[in-house]
Formats: sequence, C-alpha cells, structure tokens
Amino acid sequence: MHTSTVSRAALLLMGLGFCLSTAVAQEANIRKNLPQRLPTLPPIDSVTATPMKGLYEVRINGTELLYSDANGDFVLLQGELFDTRQRVNLTEARMNQLTAIAFKDLPLKDAVVTVRGNGSRKIAVFSDPNCGFCKRLERDLLKLNDVTVYTFVVAMLGPDSQTKARNIWCAAKPAEAYNDWMLDGQNPPTQSCDTAALTRNLAFAQKHRINGTPTSFLGDGTRIAGADITAIERGLAAQK
Repeated sequence: MHTSTVSRAALLLMGLGFCLSTAVAQEANIRKNLPQRLPTLPPIDSVTATPMKGLYEVRINGTELLYSDANGDFVLLQGELFDTRQRVNLTEARMNQLTAIAFKDLPLKDAVVTVRGNGSRKIAVFSDPNCGFCKRLERDLLKLNDVTVYTFVVAMLGPDSQTKARNIWCAAKPAEAYNDWMLDGQNPPTQSCDTAALTRNLAFAQKHRINGTPTSFLGDGTRIAGADITAIERGLAAQK
C-alpha cells in the first residue's frame, strides 16, 4: 500500500477515535452534571446526540425527553425539536419510536374489527365514540383498500362516551354499530352485555400512555397520534 494511502487511513482512524472519545466524554459530563445540579431529576436512561450540533437528547422515565448542551450547563425541560429543512418534528418522531407497540402485543380480541378488500394490511386505532377527530379519521380510513382495522373503543371523554362504547360493543354487529355512529351519526340502541373488554382497553391505553384519541398503530408497531391519514397511508404502503 502506498505510504500516502496509509497515512490518510491512519488520519481517518485517528479522527474517528477522537470523535468517539469526545462523544463518550460529553455523555459522561451530562450524566455527571445533571444529577448533581438537578437533584430531583430521575435517573438518566440514555444520552444521544441529536442532528443539531452540540445538542443532546436525554431520556428519563423510559419515554420522557429533555435536551442538554454537551456539559449539562443548559437544559431544555419542555419543548420539541423541529427539523425545518425536512419539516419533521424530531421529538414527536422519537417519542413515536419509544412508545411503539408490537402488533402481536395488542389485545386484538378486545377490538371491533372492520375488513376492507383482502384485509392484508393492518392498523389498530384507539378511538372514543365522542371524539370529533376520530370521526374524521374514520371517514378518511374509508379510502383505504385491502386493510383490516382493529378499533379499540376507549371511553375517555366522560359518561356519554361510556354509554355509547357499551352500546357499540354489545351490539349484535359491533363493527356496523360503530361505523353507523361514527360515519352517519346513528345512535347505537341501548344494549347490555359483559363490558370487561372496554375496561381492559382503557387500562391498556393508560399503561401505554395512549392519552388522546385517535391514536393508531401500524403493523410494524409505529405509533401515529391524531387523525394523520397521510402518515397512515405512508406507513401502510410500506407494508405491501
């Protein structure tokens, strides 16, 4: 090998080594300084460099994010990091990654199931019967072909939601009762049955920090908050 080539390779390795050592030192600084200066801060789970030079993501309590400079001298406790070039909310994307749920771990037996076409693509939606954005999403979901929609009815918005959730779940054809209400405003007739599934749905939502509706999960576990049909279509297209 030519001497100049060897020299360039050595310099490259030295540079990589310097970058790695710097990153390790900066993480160590943050892990050391933040607990000392913020005694009530929960234990740090991880420290990760962000695309913004000199800014680090600090993860605590499993899925809570804050941001720090390289030394822990300055901390952003609340706020979101946004990539203006790509028009991407980096904090939201990271949270969706951290709070993803494997589709196999969803309690599908407790869902209202709607199949369109061959049903090959799958999506799970946590929905409150009185949620306006949920109704908008249901109209958008009508445009999708070859999809199975698992709807977890969760009564988050008060007693009337609980009543409608019960009447939908206890209907002879829950999927029809749900769609009649969400799409056409046809109030489900009063019904009575075992509603343990609805209790389990709410408990599951609380456990996994599903605090608002609609919240959707794709077949790969990706979480999508809100009535974002564009993100859903993009994710489902990747399932083909």
